[in-house]
Amino acid sequence: MRLKVLHTTTYHFDTPVSYGLQQLRLVPKSSAGQQVLNWQMEIEGGSAQTSFIDHHQNQVSLISFDPQATSIVVHCAGEVETSDEAGVIGKHGGFAPVWLFQRPTDLTRAGPNVRRLARGLKDEIEDDIPRLHALSTRIIEAVAYRTGTTGAETTAEDAIEIGSGVCQDHAHIFIAAARTMGYPARYVSGYLMMDDRVHQDASHAWAEVHIPPLGWVGFDISNGISPDPRYVRVATGLDYTEAAPISGLRFGNAGEAMMVDIQVQQQ
Repeated sequence: MRLKVLHTTTYHFDTPVSYGLQQLRLVPKSSAGQQVLNWQMEIEGGSAQTSFIDHHQNQVSLISFDPQATSIVVHCAGEVETSDEAGVIGKHGGFAPVWLFQRPTDLTRAGPNVRRLARGLKDEIEDDIPRLHALSTRIIEAVAYRTGTTGAETTAEDAIEIGSGVCQDHAHIFIAAARTMGYPARYVSGYLMMDDRVHQDASHAWAEVHIPPLGWVGFDISNGISPDPRYVRVATGLDYTEAAPISGLRFGNAGEAMMVDIQVQQQ
């Protein structure tokens, strides 16, 4: 399947910003199940300073704001050829060792809520893949998909306590629970072609677990499936903070409004 992606993120500031930097992880990876055919990125209100491949094999671009900027716009466009690998990415790559993905982070630290969701699965289900799909089912039953109830800093434990969240929260809960069962697990940010719409106001997130001998295998908790050809992987990390599409800093107290427009459709 050939997917065309258009992604525009716009930041408006109510007063001029004297200095700002943003770190962008917006370039998809060519890997098992996907091949990037072309990809372009344009910046309005700022300029690219450098780019590099990080320890998760994410392509990262660093951009600076133009002096006294009142807005900055990031445009991405490209095409990706995808195939159905049943969510299997395969062998590990990058500088970060596999064992690192068993380390908890502030967003994925397992407490009593996470441990309750994972309890008994290792004894009840023998095989890894069915066991992890069962974990995914438990999570979506405990934490309904609902926007506006959580934020970027919501932890896995907090999202379970709230009882609702979005794909980011589902991924963090799944990662935290998988690690308690001994699996290396990581966060994935990317795109999903929706069946009922072209325009979206946010990118998508899911999780991957390292399962020998298969290697990394994806699980989209929010949709209850492993990724198929409708998915485009962009960045991976221990949690959202290491795979966020855009993160940064700026000087001053300017108020900020952000708008995101994403289009994913089959060519």
